[in-house]
Amino acid sequence: MVNNQIIGDRETRPSPLSTEDLAVLRDNLREQRLFREDQLRQIAAAPARTDEPVRRTAAQTEVRVKLAASARMVLADVEAALDRIAEGRYGRCQLCRRGIDRDRLMIVPQARYCARCQQVREAGR
Repeated sequence: MVNNQIIGDRETRPSPLSTEDLAVLRDNLREQRLFREDQLRQIAAAPARTDEPVRRTAAQTEVRVKLAASARMVLADVEAALDRIAEGRYGRCQLCRRGIDRDRLMIVPQARYCARCQQVREAGR
């Protein structure tokens, strides 16, 4: 059985963000930025081991490349969310322009889309 419920999508208007909510979300995003920047530094600084078989070294390199790409992607999302906060556009869906539910933002503070638009985007992939 498929559950078509959309998390955080309500028939009523989304819960508005209080000043305190926004401060918590901003702090969370800043922590995420520091974590991702540190993660990227660690990945870049990881020495290549020459005493391992070539196959293992190639696999480790591939994993590091994919981890770095993922970290850069999340970092870009976090930076974009911090920019939206600074510009006063945070918490609005970039597709339908409706407010993004507070609960959704508390879970995914870098969310660009409301739950409904996110689901539509993912279904289109």
